[in-house]
This record gives sequence, C-alpha cells and structure tokens, in this order.
Amino acid sequence: MNNTDVQLLVIIALAVIAVSVFMSFFPFMLWISALASGVRISIITLVAMRLRRVTPSRIVNPMIKATKAGLGLNINQLESHFLAGGNVDRVVNALIAAQRADIPLVFERAAAIDLAGRDVLQAVQMSVNPKVIETPVVSAVAKNGIEVKVKARVTVRANIDRLVGGAGEETILARVAEGIVSTNGASESHKDVLEHPDLISKTVLSKGLDAGTAFEILSIDIADVDVGKNIGANLQTEQAEADKRIAQAKAEERRAMAVAHEQEMKARVVEMQAKVVEAESEVPLAMAEALKSGKIGVMDYMNLKNIEADTQMRGSIGKHNDDGFPKP
Repeated sequence: MNNTDVQLLVIIALAVIAVSVFMSFFPFMLWISALASGVRISIITLVAMRLRRVTPSRIVNPMIKATKAGLGLNINQLESHFLAGGNVDRVVNALIAAQRADIPLVFERAAAIDLAGRDVLQAVQMSVNPKVIETPVVSAVAKNGIEVKVKARVTVRANIDRLVGGAGEETILARVAEGIVSTNGASESHKDVLEHPDLISKTVLSKGLDAGTAFEILSIDIADVDVGKNIGANLQTEQAEADKRIAQAKAEERRAMAVAHEQEMKARVVEMQAKVVEAESEVPLAMAEALKSGKIGVMDYMNLKNIEADTQMRGSIGKHNDDGFPKP
C-alpha cells in the first residue's frame, strides 16, 4: 500500500467522523420526520436546542403526536416545560387522552400538575375509569359496648381541577375511617350496624369527605362487617379490678394504722408498768420511814399486811372454779 492509498483512507475516515459529528449536531433525520408529519420547525431551532442542552427528540416526537391529535401546541411550550423538569411526553399523552374523553384540560393545567409531582396521565385515566381503594379494618364501639370491625371500599374519581394542592388517597381513607367510627359510635347497638350497613355509607357520604382532596368520592361500599370484643364489659371488669385494688390498699393502710396504734398502746402499758414497779419499790422505803418517824405503829403495819394477804387469797380463789380447777 503506497502513501496515496493511506492518505485516501485517512481522508475517508475523517470524512466519516465529520459527517457523524455533523449529523449528531444537526439532526436532519428528525427534522425530515417533523416536516413529513406537518410540524413546521427549522433546522436552526433544532441546533439551538442542542446549544441549550435540550434533546431535540424529547421535544419533536411529542410535538408530532400533538400535531397529529390537533392539540395546537407549539415548540416553545414543550421546550419550556422540558427545561422546567417536566415530562413532556407524559403531558402530551394526557392531553390527547383528555381530548378523546372530552375532559377539559389545557396545556398549562397539565404542565402544572406534572410539575407538582403527580402523574397527569394517570389522573386523566382515573377520571375516565374510577379507582377503587380499600380501607383497612376500622374498629369502632357501639353504645352497648360491643366492638364492630368494618372494612369499606371507596370508589374515587380524579378531580383535574384539584390535583394541584389537593390531598391524596391517604386523606380519603383517614376521613372515611373517621366517618365509620363516628357512625358506629352513634349506633345504639351493634345489631343496628349488622342489620343496616348501608347506614354507614349514607352517613359518611353525606359529610362531604372529598372536600379539599384531589378526588371525588363516587360511592362507599361496606365490604365486611364483623363483631369484635365486648369492650364495655372489659372496661367494667378492669374498673372493678381497679376499685378492688384501691379498696385493698385502703384496708392495708387501715390495718397498718391499727398495728401502729396497738404498738403504741403496748409501749404505754409497758411504761405504766415500769412506773408501777418503780412506785412499788418505793413503798417499803416509805413504810420504813413512816415506822421510823412514828407516823404509823407496828399494829397498823401488821393490819396492812393482813389486808394484803386477804386480797391475794380472794384473787386466787376467783381464778378457780367450784371444783378447784383453774378457770379456762
């Protein structure tokens, strides 16, 4: 291979690379597809998209769908939504679906819903085909104290006008659960709920639970109703047990006070006995002093001893029965 052939190959390679770079920067095939689909867009506009770091196909392909559907959108609307971080293809699909379903939806509203983080296409589909969401088992207690467990199915339809700023499915479920609890709590007996479960649906629907949400409640159907525990009886049992503990505590307190009082009385008795013993120990001294000072005579002393002996004998006799045995 001579130098001429090498130079020719290099030139061809450079040409291929240049054409590839040129074609990637100037999307002629995309431009031709747009023109063939009736989308009037210049090649300069596509190049400007490249300079603005916008992928032209992300704009042109949705624009082709919108033009074929007769939506009347322009390139600037789609490109501005793309630059704002929106999903252009999903917005266009939602607009086409809304047009086919005869739902009033303009591009600005659809773009706002998309930028708010909601799936605008799913919202349009839910407007056409309502969604059924199921509540968890909601426990409520009727006035007779019987627990009633209710599970409901809520049929909702998306409200396009309230998608931006409206509450989601969690709020709907929480409000329905609250309505079920209040309705069951107002029932005189759990039998009323079992016999007429439709009263729950009518009462909950009449409260306008979909206010401020992104949905419209179409119906609330009671899927299951079960009888739970006798909450009233359990509460009474627990209250009785608590009262019993309180009474036992008060009785124990009174017993402790009685024991303390008894100990105090015993201490006083012991103290008085000690004083009596002390006084009795002073009697002989007093007697000796009286004899010594002549205040009493020997005969007086002997009479006193006789009286004490007689008293002791009478006390001993009183402790025995007539048969001579001690009294029990």
